[in-house]
Amino acid sequence: VAVTHLASADQSTRPVLFEIFGEIWTVQSRLGQGVSASVYRVSSGRAATAAVKEFQTDSQGGDYGYHKERSVLEDIQGHKNIVTLYGVFTNHSCMGVATRCLLLELLDVSVSELLVRCGSGQGHSMWLVQHCARDIMEGLSFLHREGYVHADLKPRNILWSPDDECFKLIDFGLSFKQGNQDVKFIQTDGYRAPEAELQNSLARAGVEGGSGCTAAVDLWSLGIILLEMFSGIKLKDTIGSKEWKDNNAAIVDHIFASNSVLCPAIPVYHLRDLIKSMLLHDPKQRCTAESALLSPFFSIPFAPHIEDLVLLPSPVLRLLNLIDDSHLHNEEEYEDVLEDMKEECQKYGSVVSLLIPKENPGKGQVFVEYANSSDSKEAQRLLTGRTFDGKFVMATFYPLSAYKRGYLYQTVQ
Repeated sequence: VAVTHLASADQSTRPVLFEIFGEIWTVQSRLGQGVSASVYRVSSGRAATAAVKEFQTDSQGGDYGYHKERSVLEDIQGHKNIVTLYGVFTNHSCMGVATRCLLLELLDVSVSELLVRCGSGQGHSMWLVQHCARDIMEGLSFLHREGYVHADLKPRNILWSPDDECFKLIDFGLSFKQGNQDVKFIQTDGYRAPEAELQNSLARAGVEGGSGCTAAVDLWSLGIILLEMFSGIKLKDTIGSKEWKDNNAAIVDHIFASNSVLCPAIPVYHLRDLIKSMLLHDPKQRCTAESALLSPFFSIPFAPHIEDLVLLPSPVLRLLNLIDDSHLHNEEEYEDVLEDMKEECQKYGSVVSLLIPKENPGKGQVFVEYANSSDSKEAQRLLTGRTFDGKFVMATFYPLSAYKRGYLYQTVQ
């Protein structure tokens, strides 16, 4: 399988194309680079897009990282909150180097990027925290039932799927079967459970550390992630402090007390108690993913904030500040507006349907359903800030499932 490389020096290690299952896929960009692998966004002539994770051959000439992640992924396919593996292939570069690759579902924004976009000290909405918490707990619940521990849960490893409208777990390079931990050093600084911290120190000192870690390490990491999403603060320094080690419950209480002015009290208490049950020092006392899903926090219906609908792409675009009431009640004008909007929106991609409600909820807003989220993202980028009839357009995404059900909720400003 031949691959040519870009000529320029700084790009010399980035492939230009991959031949995958007899089809040429073009590399559009590098999405990430770690010690053992690089991830690329690729696209085929059929307008399909995917991600390729290309593993560097390790120093012993083996493919341990590739085989490990492949075997875990193949074992846990079929859950909506776990990244889909489409296939595996070997890539031969023009230099004659063979590398192992995974062809994966292409996902969108990570929780890490969401935290950056939120701004320091500015937490996410309860809708977004609940959405992420439920999705990842469902993914973990499945993973743990299958006997696996993720062992590297962090904001960078939770990605949004615009087409499935949910968050998904990625990167199973440190995952292991519970009771058979074949990875010495697990988890990432800032998200590492106390028992993993202890085991890592023992391993550094050359001491074999007991029976290994359990699925409880994943719940600890998720507790920290949810606390960061709620508070908008990176907690790495806090977690390294003596105060945290002595009494993390008091620090969690303090973080909630400082932020809860902005949120309704009861849901906040439920979230606080849920997070505290995930951050107990004793792994045996910590809640499981399955029991966490029974928290009363998940029975509260939240509406998304307008910022959430800008941050999380979906195939449906919602255009605000465009249509005057006068256009809605004159049938001829209304039909003209529908036609004009359809014509404009078709420029950016394939439009499946278009809706302009004449009454509330959603009165005068334009809902445009595109064939896929890359078209809607392009439309959002190009339409935001445009003027129509002297009005500035504001374009947000809108949940596809709500649109399909005809559920046009008023978003919280």
